Amino acid sequence: MNPISVTDAESEVLSALWRRGALSYADLIDEVKARQAWGDATIKTLLNRLMRKGAVLSKKEDGRQRYHALLSRRTYVDGSIQVLADRLFGGDKAALAAYLSDG
Repeated sequence: MNPISVTDAESEVLSALWRRGALSYADLIDEVKARQAWGDATIKTLLNRLMRKGAVLSKKEDGRQRYHALLSRRTYVDGSIQVLADRLFGGDKAALAAYLSDG
């Protein structure tokens, strides 16, 4: 299971950071809006949730706030796969893999 629970919407903000690395607030907003038709307030809310969960860190660098993903994409994906295996195959990732390769 993910050590940090992330919603689908929150994962969109994380995805922007995984794609581009650390970003300023304005660049993060632009990156998310390039893929989602969300307002600034929605993105800010999601960002704040991620910071409270410990998935994103806000750090001042060269006089600007920049946002860094603390939760790696690999950890997120591994956790999501485990959640799916738990729900559908009693936690057996090999059974999930066999099902997927059988399709």
